[in-house]
Amino acid sequence: MFSYRYDAHLVPGLIANLDPIVDGWIAYDDRGSDAVFSSEPARRRALLSAAFEAGADWILAMDPDERLENAVADQIGQLTSRSRRIAWGFRTLEMYTPDSYRVDGPWGQKMQHRLFSAYHPDRYRSTDLHGAWFHEDLRLKLRDSGLNLYHLKMIEPKRRAARRDLYNHLDPDHRLQDIGYDYLADDSGAVFETIPPGRGYFPVHSDDGGLWMADVSDIRPA
Repeated sequence: MFSYRYDAHLVPGLIANLDPIVDGWIAYDDRGSDAVFSSEPARRRALLSAAFEAGADWILAMDPDERLENAVADQIGQLTSRSRRIAWGFRTLEMYTPDSYRVDGPWGQKMQHRLFSAYHPDRYRSTDLHGAWFHEDLRLKLRDSGLNLYHLKMIEPKRRAARRDLYNHLDPDHRLQDIGYDYLADDSGAVFETIPPGRGYFPVHSDDGGLWMADVSDIRPA
């Protein structure tokens, strides 16, 4: 399941990527929102509710600008046949070209737990930004799937700057992320690795150079 707004044009590629992996998908169309960044918890709660009502057993939470490596299709059955008390994590790699990603500092250490059993939406609680898809009260065991999730947004330099500016606008005091957000556009000391053979994703990405998010560069702080 996923929501989309500025990145709606990336949805076909996401669906093509997920087609060999999932039994179906649920999307939240956020294009009617007039806020710079609509409520993430509200969107997620709506998606969780729809998945629960549809009778989903497992949920794979994604964004339109993300792609899973092809090997997930071969291993998804094994992952979901294990205990439903597990939340599976994917190594989250920030792409700087369609086939290379950054690994220095915090860049090579990111992991997102996106595959978890469906649960009643009343049990969902989260902060406004950067929150998990499930609360610790569910007592899910966090496990590493050993598989990669590729994030395409950082390929374009102006998106790196726009992402920094957007999060600084939404969380100016860095209450929700101690490291802050300036690092998102800091390329100093960058070290890259190329996707190794057998770890690629489908479909091949050709970047359009668009912004894929709200432009807050002309918005003055309140």
